Amino acid sequence: MPKIEVEKIESLGGHSDCVYTLEKGPRENMFFSSGGDGVVVAWDLNDLQNGRMIVKIPSSVYALCYYAERDVLIVGQNFDGIHLIDLEKKVEVGSIKLGTSAIFDIKVLKDRVFVALANGEVHILDITTLETIGIIQASEKSARSIAISEIHGHLTVGFSDNYIRIYSLEDFSLIKEIEAHKISVFAVRYSPDERYLVSGSRDAHLKIWDPQHDYQLRESIVAHMFAINHLDFSPDGKHFVTCSMDKSIKVWDARTFQLLKVIDKARHAGHGTSINKVLWSNYNNLLLSASDDRSISIWDIKF
Repeated sequence: MPKIEVEKIESLGGHSDCVYTLEKGPRENMFFSSGGDGVVVAWDLNDLQNGRMIVKIPSSVYALCYYAERDVLIVGQNFDGIHLIDLEKKVEVGSIKLGTSAIFDIKVLKDRVFVALANGEVHILDITTLETIGIIQASEKSARSIAISEIHGHLTVGFSDNYIRIYSLEDFSLIKEIEAHKISVFAVRYSPDERYLVSGSRDAHLKIWDPQHDYQLRESIVAHMFAINHLDFSPDGKHFVTCSMDKSIKVWDARTFQLLKVIDKARHAGHGTSINKVLWSNYNNLLLSASDDRSISIWDIKF
C-alpha cells in the first residue's frame, strides 16, 4: 500500500449553520460554499481568511453549480427554485420557481440545466431562456444525485427509492434502471474517463458499475459505518474520496478500489459531525470538505 501523508491546512468557519455544498469557481484557486444559512460564499485558496459573500437567500442551499461557459453560478434555493448569478457583474440574471421541493443536485451541459428535486422529478431547463425542456418523473421519492456521461450519452440519476436510473441525453427516455442499493442512493459519479460509474448510498456501501457492459456490477464495498453522502475524484483520476455521516473521509485507489487512507477527527483533527460534501481541487491537489459542524476543512494529500 502506498504511503499517504495528510495535512490539515485550514479550517474555515464562515457559515452560521451546516455547510451542505461546495462547488468549483472560475479559477482553480476559487471555490464556493453554501448551506443551512442560505449564504453563498466565494473563497480564494490563496487568501482563506477573507471569504466573500456572493448572495444570501432565505432558505437552505443544498446545491450549487458553476457553469464556466457563461460565467454563471446556479444556486438551488430549497422550496423555491434556481437563481443564476452573473459572477462578473455580481447580479442575479435569472430565476425560475420549480415548485416547493428541496433541490438536491444541479448539473449543466451545453446550456441545459438538470435539477434533481425532492419530489422525485428531474427538470431539464434551457439556461438562456430558463424555459422547461422536459421533466423526468420516475419516482415519488427524491432524486438525489446526477451524473452525466457524454461518451455514453447518458444522464444518470440516483434516487431515494434505492434505484439508479439511466436516461438518454438525447431525448431523456429511460435506458435502464438498477435496484442498486438497500436504501437511498445519495451519490452517483462517473470516473473521469467514464469507464465506470460509482455510487454511494445511505446503506454505507460503495458500488462500481460498468457502463460499457450494460452497467454490470463490478464491485460492492462496505465502505463506511453510516451513509455515504458524496464522492469526488482527484484531478488526475487516480484516486477518489468518499465522505460520510460517520464523520470520516476515505481515500480510495480508482484502479483497484482499495482503501488507502482514513481521515477523521481522532487522527487528523477532522470534522466532528457528518461530512456532507467533498471537492478535490485542481489547485495544488487540495481536498475540501464541508460538514454539519459549520466548517470547511482544507486538506493537503500527498501520495
